[in-house]
Amino acid sequence: MKIKLGSIFLCMVLVSLAGLALAKDKGDVRDITGCLSKGDSANEFLLTGTDGSTWEVRSSAVNLGEHLGHTVTATGVVSNAKMHNMKEDAKDAAADSGMKKTNTEHGHMKVTDLKMVSESCNR
Repeated sequence: MKIKLGSIFLCMVLVSLAGLALAKDKGDVRDITGCLSKGDSANEFLLTGTDGSTWEVRSSAVNLGEHLGHTVTATGVVSNAKMHNMKEDAKDAAADSGMKKTNTEHGHMKVTDLKMVSESCNR
């Protein structure tokens, strides 16, 4: 009985570690390309990714207001990256099992660098 419980515990630990390793692979820093628009508050902007995801973005390093209505590639640090990555992994696993994956992902990011792709957004 002790061997059985020990084996179960070991399997649970290994599965947990594998899940953390997968989430960590995506990293805390991301590049997201999409359309930049005004957010709800004065210092907040919304980046709608080309994949349909939405990101509330802020920055003290980049003047985001200069790029409203532009297609941009934003590089930044994802808030709560570990949880965010685990949600994405769960969606990927569901899609792999035949369920339809939606890109309704919504995240928060602090932008550290921004490159303009186009002066307009294609919607």
